[in-house]
Amino acid sequence: MNFLFGKSSYQKTFKPKKNLPDGAQHLKDYAEATLGSGNLGLAVKLPDGEDLCEWVAVNTVDFYNQINMLYGTIQDYCTNESCCSMTAGPKYEYHWSDGTSKPIQCSAPKYIDLLMTWVQDQLEDEKVFPDKVGVAFPKNFMSICKNILKKLFRVYAHIYHCHFSIIIELGEEPHLNTSLKHFVYFCYEFNLIEEKQFAPLKDLIAKLTNKDDVAK
Repeated sequence: MNFLFGKSSYQKTFKPKKNLPDGAQHLKDYAEATLGSGNLGLAVKLPDGEDLCEWVAVNTVDFYNQINMLYGTIQDYCTNESCCSMTAGPKYEYHWSDGTSKPIQCSAPKYIDLLMTWVQDQLEDEKVFPDKVGVAFPKNFMSICKNILKKLFRVYAHIYHCHFSIIIELGEEPHLNTSLKHFVYFCYEFNLIEEKQFAPLKDLIAKLTNKDDVAK
């Protein structure tokens, strides 16, 4: 699902858009067709006869592109001065680590730059995300995607808690809400993120999904 912002004042690209692997376009087309039906519960389900890893890979790339674009619309308002730490409300602050280094405290734009670069490097690593359909995924592929999606969610949380007024001013609230809802349904469908990771947006997620318990 790609969001087109029309004549947005934001014209620069935060990070290059990641393309799908060769042969995966049919999965992308299927996802867009089911999303167009308005049934997100259906849209996230594994299509009949398709490989789970390929489905998760296609959607992980798509969420990266969505979040990349959404953050790009408010990037000029997320500065080292206005967002000196990567927070999601008063209770949650994230320190950056790529999993191999000691976590560091940094500003939100620095955190998100490090995060998106880290994700992009993995998406472009053919040993992790094969560029051709049918090539075997690594045995720890699902764990890698879980870690990627867990960290990408923090960008949603930061945008909602720190820049939502700008999102409303830009008229992007429907896009942001739909993107988050799609993300949450997908993660629940395949048990990709622990419930506690959604805590910064718990009330909003309950409202968007319109139920207390999303099928897991």
